[in-house]
Amino acid sequence: MSDYTDMAEQLRKRLDDLLERTEVIEDDLRHPLDADWSEQAVDLADDEALEGVDDVLRAEIQQIRLALLRIENGTYGTCSKCGNDIRRERLKARPIATRCIDCA
Repeated sequence: MSDYTDMAEQLRKRLDDLLERTEVIEDDLRHPLDADWSEQAVDLADDEALEGVDDVLRAEIQQIRLALLRIENGTYGTCSKCGNDIRRERLKARPIATRCIDCA
């Protein structure tokens, strides 16, 4: 079993950053709408874009949490398809990877 302490730390830092960013987005989405109809249209369009960004961030948050769980249970770095090791270089480039480069 490999030591992935460095990867876990990298993933935790990224997770903290993403959680902070989603909190900022949620705060922005809670703002009341302007009384002006044209401003409301702009605000709603902005909110729609922010919701899309929030969805992407939340998906990455979920992937990071799963990667951290794999580190905890000793399956991190093992391809979910073929069972071979995922090369460390791939994990450094894509720490949430669940498959080796051949199976990806």
